[in-house]
Amino acid sequence: MIRVVVVGAAGYIGGELLRLLIGHPEVEVVGAVSSRFPGKRVDGVHPNLRSATDLLFCSADDVGECDTVFLSTPHRAAMTQIDRWIGQSKQVIDLTGDFRLDDTEVYRRYYGTEHAAPHLLGGFVPGIPELHRESLAGADLVSVPGCMAVAGVLALYPLVARGLVEPDARLDARTGSSGSGATAGEANLHAERSGAMRVFAPTGHRHEAEISRHLGIPARMTATGVEAVRGVQTICHATLRPGVDTAAVRGAFREQYRDEPFVRLVAHRRGTFRYPEPKILLGSNYCDVGYAVDEEAGRLVTIAALDNLMKGGAGNAVQCLNIRMGWPEELGLSFPGLHPV
Repeated sequence: MIRVVVVGAAGYIGGELLRLLIGHPEVEVVGAVSSRFPGKRVDGVHPNLRSATDLLFCSADDVGECDTVFLSTPHRAAMTQIDRWIGQSKQVIDLTGDFRLDDTEVYRRYYGTEHAAPHLLGGFVPGIPELHRESLAGADLVSVPGCMAVAGVLALYPLVARGLVEPDARLDARTGSSGSGATAGEANLHAERSGAMRVFAPTGHRHEAEISRHLGIPARMTATGVEAVRGVQTICHATLRPGVDTAAVRGAFREQYRDEPFVRLVAHRRGTFRYPEPKILLGSNYCDVGYAVDEEAGRLVTIAALDNLMKGGAGNAVQCLNIRMGWPEELGLSFPGLHPV
């Protein structure tokens, strides 16, 4: 049994971490840090945890030594606190944007500020088990990528890694309102968000920098907020290399993901759910990927869907913990999603 702490535990990602970790058979949650609610009951903020825990939120000063710290603070906060948490724990799993990139200039360009801990930038293993499982098995510093970045990378990596597409990608991403966090501002009021399909990042979204890093090719992404609460879907456009056909695309996906516990290939000829759909993945740690090929035009479209708070956040983090500790990757993550919802 290991002792874990969640920092930023009152947010949406923090709540999902608590839900997963409280029910994890190998974990004891010894701290739920919140600067807003110290001393208050966790289930007062996360009502789905009623009867699951009597845990109270605490302040950072109340936390002692532990085995693993999960950081789900706002962006730019983790990098100012990181030395403290490294000193108090054996492992840090960061779910913010602070350590997802490995270049200070790229970080400044996409986040609009200088990095507060440049000595650690690039020192975190990316929390993508499908690409970095071997490194994660010994990682004491892990950075979980953004939700749209995870979806985009998993949708394109098998093809880029095998040289089946030209070295350029364009992505159109859609996300639910929970992606803006529990303290989002006026734009996420129900009156403003309901019924909307709001393009909030036509260019320059920070996740495109992550996608470019992990794929090793230029990536350009637009991001749109849709009325859903949870869920991410990415539509990725690429150009096939000469001679690449549908069979080669199918073979690349099958070879890459045939042994992956949380990636499923979904590309059927017919049916309501013949392509990846976030709705049926809510609460699960799955990422569904699919594709459509226009051989005559040399055009490829790949599609990925996931729950932004799970495979795009807390679930992916727990999967990384399981790998690090040598436990089965599926431990505590077996919920398959709901249908209908």
